[in-house]
Amino acid sequence: MNPKKIYFASDQHFGAPTSEISFPREQKFVQWLDEVKKDAEAIFLLGDLFDFWFEYKTVVPKGFIRVLGKLAEIKDAGIPIYFFVGNHDLWMGDYFEKELNIPVYHDNKEFTFNGKTFLIGHGDGKGPGDMGYKRMKKVFTNPFSKWLFRWLHPDIGVKLAQYLSIKNKLISGAEDVKFLGEENEWLVQYCKRKLETKHYDFFVFGHRHLPMEITLNEQSKYINLGDWIGYFTYGVFDGETFELKKYE
Repeated sequence: MNPKKIYFASDQHFGAPTSEISFPREQKFVQWLDEVKKDAEAIFLLGDLFDFWFEYKTVVPKGFIRVLGKLAEIKDAGIPIYFFVGNHDLWMGDYFEKELNIPVYHDNKEFTFNGKTFLIGHGDGKGPGDMGYKRMKKVFTNPFSKWLFRWLHPDIGVKLAQYLSIKNKLISGAEDVKFLGEENEWLVQYCKRKLETKHYDFFVFGHRHLPMEITLNEQSKYINLGDWIGYFTYGVFDGETFELKKYE
């Protein structure tokens, strides 16, 4: 019998650039979920599952029913699922918690598996630099900003947000994401600073859309999960080692 494994995936951006174009990626991700549930001890989704998400009091964006249904099926089967909010779905509220019984985290969280310590999160706004985004995030996560947006009719608010989201060059494909070098990758710098005060075996993040595995010291590694737009990569921890894999 194979030992149980812990799976990690991030940055699916379903709905981008259109629902029709992203639909094959959604189908592929559901197929992956079907396969990993066979030996999954837990599944971690590290944000930007959707290219845009907003929860009105009685309304959520339509679509994504196959992904949501599969997550519900896996959770109902007793497999824990953990969701970390990304910068594209940062307006997530309690829908996942109430409807799917999936806990939602808005910041990094520590976990320990088989004696190995993890720091897990989406990764946006961490580390030095990127002050413009950090200021923007404070505005968008402000309760007053969410209250104002909620007054837009969903047909208007969702369409507007989707339009602004796909203007992002990263999603439109107009700009390639490139490795900046270990000394310039701000999440690497963030991890190194965290290690100055506490040990972690693995730092696992998304957001950068690049599959990366970087050794920080003899006992610690930084992992970036890549994405499900161009790479279709995911992470798997077997109790001893962490490995990045590509889903074909």
